[in-house]
Amino acid sequence: MAPRWWLLILFLGGSVLQASSQPNSRGFISIDCGLMGEESYVDDETNLLYVSDAGITDTGTPYNISAEYYRPWRSRNVRSLRSFPDGARNCYTLRSLVSGLKYLFRATFLYGNYDGLNKPPTSFDLYIGVNFWTVVNMSWWGSDQDNRAEVEAIVVVPHDLVQVCLVNTGGGTPFISGLELRPLKMSLYPQATAELGLFVRRRQNFGAINETIIRFPDDPYDRIWDTWSDATMWAEMTTTERVNRLDGDYFEAPMAVLQTAITPLNASGSIKFGWDAEPQPNNLSPGYLAVLHFAELQLLDGDALRQFNISLNDESRFPGYTPPGYLNRGYVYNSFPYPRVSSYDFSLNATANTTLPPIINAYEVFSVITTTNVGTEPQDASAAMTIKAKYKVQKNWMGDPCFPKTMTWDSLNCSYATASPPRITSINLSSSGLNGDISSSFGNLKALEYLNLSNNNLTGSIPDSLSQLQSLTDIDLSGNQLNGSIPSGLLKRIQDGSLNLRINGQYGHNKAAERGGNANEPWRS
Repeated sequence: MAPRWWLLILFLGGSVLQASSQPNSRGFISIDCGLMGEESYVDDETNLLYVSDAGITDTGTPYNISAEYYRPWRSRNVRSLRSFPDGARNCYTLRSLVSGLKYLFRATFLYGNYDGLNKPPTSFDLYIGVNFWTVVNMSWWGSDQDNRAEVEAIVVVPHDLVQVCLVNTGGGTPFISGLELRPLKMSLYPQATAELGLFVRRRQNFGAINETIIRFPDDPYDRIWDTWSDATMWAEMTTTERVNRLDGDYFEAPMAVLQTAITPLNASGSIKFGWDAEPQPNNLSPGYLAVLHFAELQLLDGDALRQFNISLNDESRFPGYTPPGYLNRGYVYNSFPYPRVSSYDFSLNATANTTLPPIINAYEVFSVITTTNVGTEPQDASAAMTIKAKYKVQKNWMGDPCFPKTMTWDSLNCSYATASPPRITSINLSSSGLNGDISSSFGNLKALEYLNLSNNNLTGSIPDSLSQLQSLTDIDLSGNQLNGSIPSGLLKRIQDGSLNLRINGQYGHNKAAERGGNANEPWRS
């Protein structure tokens, strides 16, 4: 079901319906996906540096949107995109993050008939690391014929590296136009924790100049807000004076958002706004959180009082709320998701003793996304990615190596325990066209039990790091051009029967050892 966003102004006795991935100096990462012919540029609208996605992903095909979808007011970063016709999962790897920090993730999608088929995908899934973010449903945003979507999430990243993955669910070829990360203060959006992320459903700024989507220059976190103005439906209030912020402000709405507000046209009226729940395949009944922003923009007479009750689905949530004094800001929010229902209807109703109607400047709505899924043990994952990069492995080695189980990397086996992260226990890269020496990163896979690198073009000697793998019981290195000596630690385990090593097409050890000679004597497979 398409999302229902609406706002009502109710009058007494009637109603009216209104329906690289290297951070910059601020820690921002801004990626123009599919950017061709240049590595970076400064966006005219935001003055932010955008970089190409080359080197951040190693799959997909870059495209430009069709010329008829160019718009002079449209951000430059949606003119290009990267399409992923191959594989179930394709990922961007973002590095140099701050482990444990809270980030705003933003992904932008503009189909723009890039493939000449006039057939955008219906949907595909988006993940942050191993945790589901959202379904990118192009039909929700396609009414303007641009087939554009924009999604945001606020997530605490567990490591200094995170992957954003597009997953093909059979609804057409996934693609992406832009990917952005913005670091946040840890005190902001306290509902976002290591266990729970926030999927941004909407940010609505009331009483602004026109109805559009805007990025306010004074917002240090480059958030995107919808703006809405209609003087026929409500009384609009604006100021050019600065609004004073709260100490320890949990949300830090941009100044421009706090400088506009709405009230009912009728002094006895009330304000209503709401949304329908949007079920996700992985979360059929999402929980929602809301933040309502208030700032008094009218200098009140001595006896004047603005006070109102804030209700959700006819249940009182914040009774008798009084906005802070003139040019001061305030907000109300829920720390835990509201009860799960099909629709959510807020109502701001004047109290019996108030002399002024309700006021509101803006609101934000989030659904909760679980971030408790645990990916592959970090050292294992890092080693696997290093091995992939060294040998340019042409398999489905995208995203997390072991999680989810349905997307485990080809040629890998993993172990899964309830109380600990998955571990890589087996790698079979036989006949995979590997060149060069044997990566020492194999030695970082501490749970590895079986390693098969046979029938490749590997040269050099066996790294001593393999001797440290106490769980390793079987190694097949036959069919390569290796030389040098077998590390003494491996040789000892071969001799006591705890390890099988295949070279020269058979299990055993070097001929010098077989005849009782020096184990360090060179050999060739």
